[in-house]
This record gives sequence, structure tokens and C-alpha cells, in this order.
Amino acid sequence: MPSSDYLLSLNPTPRHDAVSWILKVSELYHFRPVTACLAVNYLDRFLSSHSLPEQTGKGGGWPLQLLAVACVSVAAKMEETHVPLLLDLQVLEPRFVFEPRTIRRMELLLMAALRWRMRAITPFDFLDAASSVLPSAARRRCAELILETSRVVDFLGFPPSVIAGAAIVCAGREIGDSSSVDDADLLRFLGDSESVRGCRQLMEEYLIDTCPFLGGKPCSEPITPRSPSGVLDAAECGGCSSDKSSSSASQAEPPSKRRRIGHR
Repeated sequence: MPSSDYLLSLNPTPRHDAVSWILKVSELYHFRPVTACLAVNYLDRFLSSHSLPEQTGKGGGWPLQLLAVACVSVAAKMEETHVPLLLDLQVLEPRFVFEPRTIRRMELLLMAALRWRMRAITPFDFLDAASSVLPSAARRRCAELILETSRVVDFLGFPPSVIAGAAIVCAGREIGDSSSVDDADLLRFLGDSESVRGCRQLMEEYLIDTCPFLGGKPCSEPITPRSPSGVLDAAECGGCSSDKSSSSASQAEPPSKRRRIGHR
């Protein structure tokens, strides 16, 4: 997990943009959900211990974009059998296009910064362990909820086991199959039940029936974020429908004039 004081110095808007790009690229290439989860884990762990050069403007400038590309590339190499070329990985109209050698140098910097601990524990490890008691519909919904928690910084305070437990409870309630989530042995396996309840409430507050990406319904009621950083995440939720349509449009158009970044 990121360092305990990560949220104190975090600028949530550039992080949100980087995480959204990671999730969209992972969906575009049909990566496994754990690949996107790992990439976000790498991003947060790196930013919690290393600072990037200051850049102005939305998106954090080229350093954060380069880091996001490296995170996706390394995560894909850890989990996927087929990994796109580094140039092909830079899709969805990025502001900059990096040469492969530049990305490879960033990959080495990333792995060294994380002390080569790339096999991180994610909520999907606990979801896999509980798969025997989960119907397929609940498992798919759990994966969606786990990925969407990556966008909201308030979830960074919960360990992976708690996020997995909360997702299982929420998914079971949504699909009307509570028998698989009320088992006492399952809750004990997932960890502290009080923490699971707190995380579940946060999921219901931020993610369930409030975002078109998840519930298929428009945001109908304003949500009250629990932290100043969450205010920006909540604001992004209101525009996620238009963001999704704009991203689809950008995929249909070939990349035009973009600045190429080489050695630095």
C-alpha cells in the first residue's frame, strides 16, 4: 500500500486523470481487471514516496503521463499473455507520445522505486479466494466495484481485504443474492467486519446508483464526500457520462499532432 501520509500531499485531480486513463486503456485492450488494479497500485506507491517534476495544467504534465504508461506496461507484463507494443499502448489521444526507450527507462525507475516488489496484494486476490461461494454475476459486479474504487482517493485508506469484502457485500445486495455474503466464515476470512461495513457504506455513497459507469443510471442525488480530496472525485462523477462519450469519439479518430518526448 502507499505510505500512510500519501493523502496529505496528494493532488487528486491529476491522479484521477491518470487512473481514468489506466482504466480506459485496460478496457480497450481487454486486460484482466487485476492488471488495471496493479497499475494503479504501482502509481500510488510510486507517488507516495517520490515526487515528479512540477508541471502546470490539467493532467499533471508529461511526467505523470509517462509514469502512467510505465505502470500499465509493467502491470501488463506481470499479468497478460499478450502485451501491446509500447507505442501502441499510448492511445486515447495522449498529450505526449514517448519513445520506447524513454518508457523502458521509466519502467526501471518505477521498479527500483518499488524495490522490485511488483507482486502486490490486491482485492482480486481475496475475490479469487472467495469465488467458490460467489455466483458469476456477483463476481463480475465485484470486479467493477473494485476497479471504480481506484478513482476515489478515500478508498486508499482501506486494505485490499476490506475493499474485497465490501464489494462482495454490495454486489450480493444489488443482485438480490445475500446468501453468499452473509456467511460468518466468509466475513471472518475477509477481515475486520467493522472496516468492511465502513467501506461498504462508502461504496454505496460514491459508486452505487450514482455513476453511469456502474449502475447504468444518471447521478440523481448529490453526494457528500468525506474528505476534501473526495470533493474533486465527486465532481468528476457528474461529468463521467460526457467523459465516456468523448473518450469513445477520440478512439475513433487517429492521433494527430502530438509532441514526442525522447531522452530527458
